[in-house]
Amino acid sequence: MNNHIFNEARAKIEAATRNDFLFFLRRAVKSVSPGVTYLHNWHIEAIAEYLAACERGEVTRLIINLPPRMLKSTMVSVAWPAWLLAQRPEERIMVASYAQSLSIKHSTDCRAVMMAPWYGQAFPDTQLSYDQNEKEKFTTTARGYRLAVSVGGAALGEGGNFLIVDDPLNPLQASHPTQRDAANAWFDHTFATRLDDKYKGAIIVVMQRLHRGDLAGYLLEKGGWEHLNLPAIAPAPTVIRLGDFTHTREVGEVLHPARESAALLERTKRELGSANFSAQYQQNPQATAGAIVRPAWFAARAEVSDGAMCVQSWDTGVKAGFHHDASACATFIEREGKHYLAEMRTMRMEYPALKRAILAAAERMKPDAILIEDKASGQSLLQDLKYETSLPLIACKATEDKLSRLIRVTPMMESGLVVLPNHASWLAAFEEELFAFPSVSHDDQVDAFSQYLNWVRARGGWRNPSIRNL
Repeated sequence: MNNHIFNEARAKIEAATRNDFLFFLRRAVKSVSPGVTYLHNWHIEAIAEYLAACERGEVTRLIINLPPRMLKSTMVSVAWPAWLLAQRPEERIMVASYAQSLSIKHSTDCRAVMMAPWYGQAFPDTQLSYDQNEKEKFTTTARGYRLAVSVGGAALGEGGNFLIVDDPLNPLQASHPTQRDAANAWFDHTFATRLDDKYKGAIIVVMQRLHRGDLAGYLLEKGGWEHLNLPAIAPAPTVIRLGDFTHTREVGEVLHPARESAALLERTKRELGSANFSAQYQQNPQATAGAIVRPAWFAARAEVSDGAMCVQSWDTGVKAGFHHDASACATFIEREGKHYLAEMRTMRMEYPALKRAILAAAERMKPDAILIEDKASGQSLLQDLKYETSLPLIACKATEDKLSRLIRVTPMMESGLVVLPNHASWLAAFEEELFAFPSVSHDDQVDAFSQYLNWVRARGGWRNPSIRNL
């Protein structure tokens, strides 16, 4: 009878190991860090949900930003590759870190998980091959593998369906422009090109923020990335939502109190200094002190789908390359005297494609007005669209510089009349640009944003503030 109970319990444990990544993770932590107590938290569930979406091919570009010592490497670079190879022994995985020694450590930890007796019992079909079982690369008998590389190193013809970058820079490297640029160029021209399945293969970047120009900032500015942003202390109400997972953070909520309490974080802030703490712990490498727009002005968050008026505000460019200015479209919904930013889109495309994008956005959102700045490419767009369509176009002429235009409408934001959503894939990149302005390399989203608010102010939707009030 005792053997029956033991075997039944063992079968349940093995079933949970095979079917539940979070249960698998607990066992993996014990294998690589036997003296460490596993402390579960909601952010681990959030990361697991995003990784599962990558595994299913639903999310193919993912950036995860979170403070140090929050289980990110053990989870993403160690346990998850072992899990993927358990499910599909033929899978091909590449993992990169800023130093080869760190990459090898993650690789050997992953191999230790896969060589653990419990792993073999739960996944008997996944076995390591004897002819390729090294620190940098180990393969399964089904010819799947995990390959460890360093940022800046050559991939030597290898590829994979899952490419992971875990901490592409250390803090010292991040302080040097040439090393930041080199890491970003390596990602574009070497690492990202190694993806086998261009449609469903996934690239995951997991890191703490170190500089506005680090790899996460560079990729967010380019756009097209799902972003899981997990600051140590929530700067604003935030809803993290994906699939069946939802978690709401209130202002000031600590990410993982059992690991780092508010008091401990305050001590860390004193030790690191506010600038380093803002980057590494708050995932905001641009200190907000002295910035034009402050996050606290957007404490109240909400999404709306309809209202008294829908307006699209376009800041247009004419070139497709990344180094040229992008085109940005801000869609606002006015409701009960407040202005809700429903969507922010950026794109880099030539004039014909841009005109088609404006038509598609208008068809999708059915705006009551479309604002386009009456200069450069905007002039041509206004002329062509007025001639070819019946869209509600409004030409906007800027009479002040970008900074003055934004300053003019800061009272609208400070008084709570401008509302950002709780959750959106584009939100983090927009906030980074807005809260750091004017110290940004691109300001297209801010231009589209302020153009709408200045249009509202000019229509009498907000009294003209005096210089004294500003």
